[in-house]
Amino acid sequence: ADHGATCLSILTDKKYFQGADEYMQQARQACSLPVIRKDFMIDPYQITESRALGADCILLIVAALTPSQLHELADYAREISLDVLVEVHNHAELELALELETDLLGINNRDLHSFTTSLDTTLDLSKHIPAGKLIITESGIHEKADVELMHANNIYGFLVGESFMRAPQPGEKLQELFST
Repeated sequence: ADHGATCLSILTDKKYFQGADEYMQQARQACSLPVIRKDFMIDPYQITESRALGADCILLIVAALTPSQLHELADYAREISLDVLVEVHNHAELELALELETDLLGINNRDLHSFTTSLDTTLDLSKHIPAGKLIITESGIHEKADVELMHANNIYGFLVGESFMRAPQPGEKLQELFST
């Protein structure tokens, strides 16, 4: 927060990302920024749990859900006053996401099969998102030029994880990426 972050994305998935529910509580105690719970949400119970853990927002990954699950979970999250960041990787997923009543659309630049990243994913998909939605580019932001490229294409929301986790001083890396 001291270096300009506006929100924290907290991994709680243990199996694939070595996250933990305790990280949510630690983040809540450390600062007052809004917190996104980043996990594989597949059940309404997890959304109730997210609220209890102090989340302000949850991540719903379109690739991990059926269309009916996606709608059910998004509706339930809103019912209990949680924001929803809907994550897409391609055009088909974007079409499903646009059916939801959410203003937060995350475009993940990481290919789920090869795990390579390409910022072209955000540049391509963002052209198909109506005005009024906050586009958040996810994955693949490593240097200031990446941020500048997104800004040049009217993308102002960023979810940066790996670059900060690998940096010896994450706050300094944040300033390096986003300083004007």
